[in-house]
Amino acid sequence: MSNKDAVQHLDTDKLRPYLQQHVPGFRGPFSAEKFSGGQSNPTFKLTASSGVYVLRRQPPGTLLKSAHAVDREYRVLKALANTEVPVAKVHHLCEDTSVLGSMFYIMDFCDGNIYWGAALPEAQDNRQRTAMYYEMNRVLAALHDVDIDAAGLSDYGKPGNYFARQFERWSGQYIASELQPISAMNQLIEQLPQAMPAADGMVALAHGDYRLDNLMFSKDNSRIIAVLDWELSTLGHPYADLAYQCMQMRLPHSTDRTAMSGLMGVDRKALGIPSEAEYVARYCENRGISGIEHWEFYLAFSFFRLAAIAQGVAKRASQGNASNKKAAAVGAMVAPLAQFGLQCLHEK
Repeated sequence: MSNKDAVQHLDTDKLRPYLQQHVPGFRGPFSAEKFSGGQSNPTFKLTASSGVYVLRRQPPGTLLKSAHAVDREYRVLKALANTEVPVAKVHHLCEDTSVLGSMFYIMDFCDGNIYWGAALPEAQDNRQRTAMYYEMNRVLAALHDVDIDAAGLSDYGKPGNYFARQFERWSGQYIASELQPISAMNQLIEQLPQAMPAADGMVALAHGDYRLDNLMFSKDNSRIIAVLDWELSTLGHPYADLAYQCMQMRLPHSTDRTAMSGLMGVDRKALGIPSEAEYVARYCENRGISGIEHWEFYLAFSFFRLAAIAQGVAKRASQGNASNKKAAAVGAMVAPLAQFGLQCLHEK
């Protein structure tokens, strides 16, 4: 099976005996269906005689160093099983690449609602829409309040200035993925270190990609039942996650089913959606803190990081091993994202 076919399909005949041996209670036969969303790690719904599961794997082929770390995803999901952060139950991590051609893990299938547009047109009314935003806020605060030592995650990230480490990582990965020079991105890479605040000693479990479409709501939208996609999680700075989510709200609004649809030009008040200031204030209330300094930097850094991720998706598309068929189009977002980042740096 070619790399391109392996991204879209699973060898169920080869996989069935392995899962029956390693996943408690698993019984075949089973069918596999690839989820359409997501750009990074191919994810499949497995419908078996014993129940419904999810398989999440690394894409086949040559990968950037430290990218597609499904083993880290598995570890953090397992560690969060008994915390206030809702996650799917994990069953098994396969590090033997001879089974499927790349590492993968198995977890429970959670049956709920996932939304892509930040305006939440699917909400029943403004009251529900407001409650959904504040539920996202509550879960994010709960994540940042996780006792890292008690969860067994004290070695899940490196010590030192989180933003300095992340800048080094993503600027390096951006350069490794660059297909053509992008002026705005080069300017952002030059200016961010100059605006970076001194390390303040804050350390929390950071999701790394905390946004609307990585959150699964219950069928009645009253609560979040699972936080998804932990590939980029690490020990880091809590404000990085908060700024990253607020960054999505600043992106252009789109009616297309896309993770990049934001609230630019949308009348938030008319929809019952809290303003950025209100959302940040609620987070501070949930965490018992008085406020956040250097907010402009955190936002700018989030745009930079997403631009670097988008460039990596475009690079994989050029090599033929990207998970989403529309991955090549993501490369066109790099320059606008970098420009947004530059604008944030100069906000007062």
